[in-house]
Amino acid sequence: MSTSPFDHPFLSGLLGDEETRGLMGLEAELAAMLRFEAALARAEAEERVIPAAAAAAIEDLCGAFRADVAALNLGAARDGVVVPDLVRQLRAGLAEPHRAHLHFGATSQDVVDTALVLHLKELAARFDARLAEIDTALAGLERDFGGNALMGRTRMQDALPITAGDRIAAWRQPLARHRARLAELAPRLFVLQFGGAVGTLDKLGEKGPEVARRLAGLLDLAAPQRPWHTARDGIVEFGGWLALVTGSLGKMGQDIALMAQNALGDIRLAGGGGSSAIPHKENPVGAEVLVALARYNAALAGALAGAMVHEQERSGAAWTLEWLVLPQMLAATGAALGTAGRLIGQIRSIGAQEDG
Repeated sequence: MSTSPFDHPFLSGLLGDEETRGLMGLEAELAAMLRFEAALARAEAEERVIPAAAAAAIEDLCGAFRADVAALNLGAARDGVVVPDLVRQLRAGLAEPHRAHLHFGATSQDVVDTALVLHLKELAARFDARLAEIDTALAGLERDFGGNALMGRTRMQDALPITAGDRIAAWRQPLARHRARLAELAPRLFVLQFGGAVGTLDKLGEKGPEVARRLAGLLDLAAPQRPWHTARDGIVEFGGWLALVTGSLGKMGQDIALMAQNALGDIRLAGGGGSSAIPHKENPVGAEVLVALARYNAALAGALAGAMVHEQERSGAAWTLEWLVLPQMLAATGAALGTAGRLIGQIRSIGAQEDG
């Protein structure tokens, strides 16, 4: 048994998404943290905070480094965060003159939060591309079946006639808004975290702001006006966006599940799921998964909001809660986007053609 259905030995066949898993995996996470350390060394060398030779050695090491993951596991259990042991391992690979220059002026949260933002930026770009693909696929359905007749239903009762195009339009409209929302929130989310021990960059003195600006540029992130280590509104806003995306896909899934009922026959799907007891059934499995994932992310969005409550200049509890919740929301969103694309590809007809 796995603790997560997204990588469960068999439930991942229903709920997993290989691309999202790859973008969130251990190698990607470590690569983002090493990218931060290498870029920090270069930025500090450019500002003459550390020697250029030290920066070159650190960059070379980060490019070739292979972590002792078992030691990282023990270190996280001891320290509450993985970075102290990661830095210890990196320093062991440097010549003595350069060791003190690694991670100079930074703190664990700078590494973890910036690595998170780098992760989110890549994931968000892929999610945005998938939304565009889903919208294109729905446009194809609208072209092929948009003029077909459907019964419009309000409160699950027959109301007035509509077309298949009317219903498909209701599925498509939020997708464009979600893509616009993502573009609008990006400048608030994809922002460097760099504050040092208590958010004041105390070790860098007057060089702090310029090092931060250079570091942000090297990582292709926005430079913060101030460190945001206890201000998690950008993360929670993105979590809300994830819930909006899965919610809209869940609405489409709910409609398709209802339309697929035998008594209605409003939609014809290829490749429905089978039953162990009722062989003639073809269950709308993908549609049901979209509904479940929408409700799951809606619940997790509330838990993520609880992670905004940081005490003073750093919170271990709120930070840990974010680690528990946000990855599940990302996995659920990747799964929903993948499921939605496959489900649309299974649609063979919607509605009924008008006579004549």
